Amino acid sequence: MHFADGTIPTGYLGYVRCKNLWILGGIVLLFLLLIVSISVGAVSIPPYDVFFSLANGITDRINAFLHPGVVIEISNTDRIIWNIRLPQALAGIVAGVGLSVAGVAMQSILRNPLGSPFTLGISNAGAFGAAVSVILLGAGTMQSTVADAVTINNPYLTTMVAFFFCLLATAVILLISRICGATPEVMVLAGVALSSLFTAGTMFLQYFADDTQLAAVVFWTFGDVGRASWQELGIMALVVLAASVYFGANRWNYNAIDAGDETAKGLGVSVERVRDLGMVVAALVTAVIVSFLGVIGFVGLVCPHMVRRLIGDDQRYLIPGSCVMGGILLLASDTVARIIVAPYILPVAVLTAFLGAPAFIYLLIRGYRR
Repeated sequence: MHFADGTIPTGYLGYVRCKNLWILGGIVLLFLLLIVSISVGAVSIPPYDVFFSLANGITDRINAFLHPGVVIEISNTDRIIWNIRLPQALAGIVAGVGLSVAGVAMQSILRNPLGSPFTLGISNAGAFGAAVSVILLGAGTMQSTVADAVTINNPYLTTMVAFFFCLLATAVILLISRICGATPEVMVLAGVALSSLFTAGTMFLQYFADDTQLAAVVFWTFGDVGRASWQELGIMALVVLAASVYFGANRWNYNAIDAGDETAKGLGVSVERVRDLGMVVAALVTAVIVSFLGVIGFVGLVCPHMVRRLIGDDQRYLIPGSCVMGGILLLASDTVARIIVAPYILPVAVLTAFLGAPAFIYLLIRGYRR
């Protein structure tokens, strides 16, 4: 925004500065929460020890990469941090970012405030696809232990099958949107129908599974960030980063679509292409997260609305703000889930469901009042 002489209004600069400061404050809070999350658990580690372990560990690994002959001495505390808690905490951040950015994109390109991978049935479609790959295609090994009920041997096959079914659910959503000109309520009902359909398919597979397979798949469908190793974390991070860059690059297109399809077309936006590609990318992000972590609901629905209440609807700030909020919410939920009924560890999806269901009902009631 500029005046005729090229200067920028002071009020607009303050408006932008406030939003940027909010996002920057969220990033700082996320880092502090990461330290706290790593420090709590069955073995309590002081936060300053966590910080120095991370700092020294990064330095040691850089030196080992530059000088292959260097031997790194690892203490028991370092093993707990680097092999167990850090991958789990980073998986929570990555999954929260991915689900939130997919949710904010869906809400914009479908012009549906109730849109998210979970409410539209895409997460359950991915869960069904992952179950198919694990049970029928042998992409996973069934274990009888609680810690690793399902070990994914072929993450690429699992992701591709989950992506196929996510894409199938996405195609149905787009078809309903184009043919019926669906209202948010109709889209949610369609999501309920798709969720029921794919849940029935998962139950069908479970019916013919043996006892070990049944117990393992039921355990796996509870979304839990603790089952991600460094390999799965790397794949998720790569896909989520690419998707976030894509959605950020289309921020102006989403702002135009928020004003209406006709307005967006008048501004030169290819609405159908932007909508189709956006839904495909959101489906891919959902498929990767679901295939590794299971179904984690409501994060993609709640986080964008929380950010809207704080910094508004401008996609330039809503997209990065939702990414930060998603990481904060899921990491905080995972931290609480690990200590709320200690020594037992709850799957994080249980806590997000308890938090997200009331928020979902509130959004429905508010929509009807409007």
